[in-house]
Amino acid sequence: MPILHNMKPSGNCYKVRLIAHQLGIPLTLEEYEFNSGRTRQPSFLAKNPNGRVPLLEFDDGKAMAESNAIIWYLTEGTKFQPETKWDRGIALQWMFFEQYSHEPYVAVLRRLLAHGPKEETEARRNELPKLAERGNAALRVMETHLAKNDWFAGGRYSVADVALYAYTHCAEEGGAFRLSNYPAIQKWMKRLEAQPKFIPM
Repeated sequence: MPILHNMKPSGNCYKVRLIAHQLGIPLTLEEYEFNSGRTRQPSFLAKNPNGRVPLLEFDDGKAMAESNAIIWYLTEGTKFQPETKWDRGIALQWMFFEQYSHEPYVAVLRRLLAHGPKEETEARRNELPKLAERGNAALRVMETHLAKNDWFAGGRYSVADVALYAYTHCAEEGGAFRLSNYPAIQKWMKRLEAQPKFIPM
């Protein structure tokens, strides 16, 4: 059974748990705490030199890091990837957007204000307005798309939606994001949460 090296509050880890559950793939969870230092130990770094979770370790000893790479791998050949080459490209477009323009602001602000050590939050306090501004900019991009589309790629629920849902649904923990300002995002989240075999974070 694959082992997911996991942190419960991590949206990136949640993506993998959600997709695996919806695909019926059982996982063994190896839990890590924030700032425990365990991902910096030599035994973990031998599996992922980047020292981060999620990491999905397979029975043959292979291991894959990076949440969006993992969920793309798991969904290959399934209904969670769009049918056409174009729509799969669009799904990847949104997944790259999530990691480049969304997660570094929405997720980081959440971590600093809701889950991080106070010392780090204080040391980075000057960054908080910039994180809030750019996180809201990403949410506005999503809102614009969702005002005209039910889903992010291929006209149906896909891996791209999972990638973006993970940190969007808990964005308000970052203090600077009000999802009530984004009605199309709220409707999309309800559609996603109504999907078969959905599990909360």
